[in-house]
Amino acid sequence: MDPELLRIDPDIRRAHTLPAELYLSPRAYEEVRERVFARSWQFLGDVDRLAAPRQCVPFTLLPGCLDQPLLFTRDERGDLHGLSNVCTHRGTVLCEEEKNTQGLRCRYHGRRFALDGKFVSMPEFEGVEHFPAPEDDLARVPFALWRRFLFAGVAPAFPFDQLVAELEQRVGWLPIERAAHDPARDRDYTVQANWALYCDNYLEGFHIPFVHPALNTALDFTSYRTELFRYSSLQVGTASGGEHVFELPRSSPDHGQQVAGYYFWLFPNLMLNVYPWGISVNIVLPQAPDRTIVRFRSYVWDAARLDLGAGSGLHQVEMEDEGVVEAVQRGVRSRFYQHGRYSPTREQGVHHFHRLLAEFVLGNRGTLDA
Repeated sequence: MDPELLRIDPDIRRAHTLPAELYLSPRAYEEVRERVFARSWQFLGDVDRLAAPRQCVPFTLLPGCLDQPLLFTRDERGDLHGLSNVCTHRGTVLCEEEKNTQGLRCRYHGRRFALDGKFVSMPEFEGVEHFPAPEDDLARVPFALWRRFLFAGVAPAFPFDQLVAELEQRVGWLPIERAAHDPARDRDYTVQANWALYCDNYLEGFHIPFVHPALNTALDFTSYRTELFRYSSLQVGTASGGEHVFELPRSSPDHGQQVAGYYFWLFPNLMLNVYPWGISVNIVLPQAPDRTIVRFRSYVWDAARLDLGAGSGLHQVEMEDEGVVEAVQRGVRSRFYQHGRYSPTREQGVHHFHRLLAEFVLGNRGTLDA
C-alpha cells in the first residue's frame, strides 16, 4: 500500500479519503490487524461474570481477527487478573469454560497455576535446570474497567483513560452499574464489507436523511453534530420533538437541549450508543478484507423507554446501514474509484477516523496532537 495515499491532510477541506486498497487488499488487512488491532483496547463484556471469588472466565480477544485466548480470574482476595489462557509448557488452551475453582490445571500434562497466574507445580520435571523461571508463569494481559465493562489488549499503544475520559465526563452520571444485560436483544450480524467501511458509515450523520427515514423523523438533522477527541468521537442526536429524551443534569454541557441519543465511537471498532433506556453496544469484529461481524449487546436501566424515539427500531436501522455499506464494498472494487473527499460539515468523524488509522498503520505516533 502506497504510504503517500495514507497521508490524510489534517485540513478536511483539502483532504482525500482513504484509498480503496485499504478496504480490499489482504496485505492491507494484515497490516491493520497487527498495527491497529494488536495495539488497541478491545471490549470484552460485562465484568459481573467475574463477581465471585475463585471465578475463571475465558475470552477470545477479537475472534476471527486476533483470536487471542485470554483468561480472567478473581482470586480469593477479590483481586481481578488478566492472563494469557495458554499453558507455558506446550501451549495448550488452559481453561475452556467458565468455572469456579481454587486453581488452574492444564489437562494436557498437569501443569498447575494459581489464580493470579503464578506457576505452582509440574510433574516429571525433576532435574530441569533454571526451573521454574518467570516465563513459566502465565503471561499478564493489559486490562481495564470502565464502570461495569471490561476491556483488554495485546499491547495497547495508549493509556485506557485517554479512550474513555470523554465518555465518563459526558454520560458517567447515568445509572450504568444497574443496567441489566438483556440477552433477548442480542444480535450478531454478518456484513459483506470491510470493517472500516462499517465504521465510516457509523461516524457520520450525513446519510441519515437518505438511508434512515424513521430515524430521520425522530432526530433533528439540522442540530446533529460531531465532537472529536483523541481516540474517540461523539455524535449528539437531538430530538425533533420534546419526547423520549434525557433528563440532563445541570452539570451536563448539553443541559437544556433535547438530547435523544449519544453515539460514542471508541477507536478503532467500538460503538456505545447511549439512549434514555440504556446502552446499545456494537462491537465490530473484522473477519476478512470483505467480511465483518457486528455484535449488538443491550444493557437496560429503564425498560419502559425501550423502542421509543431514537433508540427504537435498531434492527431496521442496522439493515438499512448494511445495505449501503455492502454497496460501497462492491463499489470500491471499481477500477474507476481510488478515493473521495469529505464534507467539512458532516464528515468530521470519518476524517478523524481515517487520520487515526493512517497514524497507526504508518507508525507516526502523535500526529493528531500536532
